[in-house]
Amino acid sequence: MKPTLSALFAALLSCITSLAARTITPLDAEWAFFQGDAPGAEKPDFDASSWQKTDVPHDWSIAGNFSQSAPATGSGGWLPTGVAWYRKEIKPPAGSGGQRMWIEFDGVMANSDVWLNDKLLGHRPSGYVSFRYDVTEHLRQDGANVLVVRADTSAQPASRWYAGGGIYRHVRLVAAHPVHVAPWGVYVTTPEVSKESATVEIRTSLANTSEKSGEIILQSSLVGPDGKTLGNTESHTTLGPGKEIALTQKLQVSSPKLWNLDSPHLHTLVTRVTAGGVDLDEVRTPFGIRKAEFRSDTGFWLNGRNLKLKGVALHHDGGAVGAAVPLGVWRRRLETLRGLGVNSIRTAHNPVAPEFLDLCDQMGFLVMDEFFDCWTKGKNKQDYHLHFKEWSHRDLRDGILRDRNHPSIILYSVGNEIHDTPKPDLAKPILRGLVDICHELDPSRAVTQALFRSNVSGDYKNGLADMLDVIGTNYRDKELLEAWKDKAGRKIVGTEQGHERATWLACRDNPQHSGQFLWVGIDYLGESRSWPLTVFNAGLLDRAGFIQPRGEERRSWWSDEPMVRIFRRIGVTAATPADPGYEALEWQRRQVLFPDWTPSNREPHDEEVEIYSNADEVEVFLNDKSLGKKSTRKDGGPLNWKVSYQPGTLKAIASKNGREAATDQLRTAGKVVKIELLPDRNTLGTSFDDVSNIEVRLLDENGIVVPNAENLVTFNLTGPGRIIGVDSGNVVSTEPFQANRRKAYQGRALAIVRATGTGKITVAAGSEGLDGKSIEINPER
Repeated sequence: MKPTLSALFAALLSCITSLAARTITPLDAEWAFFQGDAPGAEKPDFDASSWQKTDVPHDWSIAGNFSQSAPATGSGGWLPTGVAWYRKEIKPPAGSGGQRMWIEFDGVMANSDVWLNDKLLGHRPSGYVSFRYDVTEHLRQDGANVLVVRADTSAQPASRWYAGGGIYRHVRLVAAHPVHVAPWGVYVTTPEVSKESATVEIRTSLANTSEKSGEIILQSSLVGPDGKTLGNTESHTTLGPGKEIALTQKLQVSSPKLWNLDSPHLHTLVTRVTAGGVDLDEVRTPFGIRKAEFRSDTGFWLNGRNLKLKGVALHHDGGAVGAAVPLGVWRRRLETLRGLGVNSIRTAHNPVAPEFLDLCDQMGFLVMDEFFDCWTKGKNKQDYHLHFKEWSHRDLRDGILRDRNHPSIILYSVGNEIHDTPKPDLAKPILRGLVDICHELDPSRAVTQALFRSNVSGDYKNGLADMLDVIGTNYRDKELLEAWKDKAGRKIVGTEQGHERATWLACRDNPQHSGQFLWVGIDYLGESRSWPLTVFNAGLLDRAGFIQPRGEERRSWWSDEPMVRIFRRIGVTAATPADPGYEALEWQRRQVLFPDWTPSNREPHDEEVEIYSNADEVEVFLNDKSLGKKSTRKDGGPLNWKVSYQPGTLKAIASKNGREAATDQLRTAGKVVKIELLPDRNTLGTSFDDVSNIEVRLLDENGIVVPNAENLVTFNLTGPGRIIGVDSGNVVSTEPFQANRRKAYQGRALAIVRATGTGKITVAAGSEGLDGKSIEINPER
């Protein structure tokens, strides 16, 4: 009997059958690093013995000193830029001869060149895109392999915000069978979703880099959130040498567990490739079963539920850790934002780290995935506009392919405040090309753009806005709502808004308005117009992740949990500047709201008290004496009392439906005498992402935070760990982040600790004249 084609194919591959399983080898550890140019450093025999040892992700810029003469200027946070080199010896997985191998970089800032064994693998200008290089022909099975990366941020100014520098995201080596699932080759959608059933549609790209054709079997298994298999399907096909094909399959799920905000259930698609009974490849793809849609008359819907996008824009830095951000830092920040009622994130204005999107999937945040801050008309002399024509389609394709299985992503944005749009003959063909790529690679998601002064550029009238699935506009909500009225069927969303109450009311009170994304969710490094301001300070949270007064106001509008918060007001709030049309003087704002009852003037005087609440009624007490009740306002405005100052306790009791629902109080602080340490985690693993964020509070003898305390706090760590960053949220501090000391600001500071091994870590904090404090962090079991 003649052997079958699949049997012959399997026999051909029998010599590497044992290598069938895909292996992924992290390349994050033990790099040699040099900041500065080093001609010839790409050569394998280059002497790098004097270089610094480091692991990646690594942002070298954040370890530098602030300087008023920094080439990146205040836009880059006054931090250093330049050339950096990385070298690492790598080995292929044992027995991987004959496999296809590639190296994946999640992000290198910026203008990266990569060599392996003196072979230039390629160049990528953008520091935000993820990319890979096939190294099958260049990776030696025996002997040393030297991987070299040069990253260059020396051409400045290149960014309107702090970008970081170096290999600031993860790196890995992938080895796969010559017949394998193509990189980013699994695409999962859920075109039909109800409580009773769901259709899961799978499109899988398969590659054959061998020299023979053969019959293969594609098996897809659906695993539920509980780990149980919910269904299987398989397809048979013949795959020719050097060919890539795409197969479509479907699975039905009964009573599916849906991905939503409150219960973000994640499923896993297990993809297997076999031939003649031999397993060739396996890939696991997390995804969520959900239905997201925008409607012209009622805005955004998720799984049949109409809801407002209560969003914030976030840049990619993590404050004291710069651009190389552990997930433990992001998790703390996102949990705090969730507590304020935030349900959506705009990734301003470029692709974020893939694990950030994983975290949004896991936590139940909705995401507007944004790709470009400029097209052919730049905002800085050295920014991406120099590369847009050559690289934008490739960068966008790579971004969509990487991100399209994340259930959190509901919207793609192909541009922010693009300066090409005043010339529609230039802008419209560009936009058409970008939208077409999105629709080609992921027709399941809508595409928008953060339009820039649309009435001025004529976007609503000249057809450009209607090239978008959802029309997005920055700030000008009145114009956006008028544009919706002007043409039937338009779907609208506020892609960027200030913190003013009128902006929220325009969204809240118009059902067709899908939602808004505030500028900004968290203070971020850069975009400063004056020294020594180091951040854009308009966040709901400050750079250290502490809630600012505007965050509590937002909680009163966005959160469903009963709340009340008290502040002292000492002046009128300056309007939040509308980027980029603000004047420099608007950045000389002073703080006017304080969460304390400790004014500098302790003599009898009147204090303006401002209260935010989402309850029905609030009663205020000073030292147990009622100062009266007030009903909360339908427009969400604050409640104000003029209070004759007395030291003691100012208390607010909020009532809903006649019953106490929430309370808050401020107590007069005395002299600072001691330190309190509050870690968000008392146990740690040893991964890059495992950190403990330790809040430092300076207290009086009664345990009250002393709001004017600015003592220098020194940290001492013993055990297998290190302090990777310190901060206080002070926007004009130019103290280094990577240090063991920090001046407190408004009675608080922050230290971020990572474990470097297994064992107990002790962190002690002290300050001259104060009682110190220490805590223990134990290894994760």
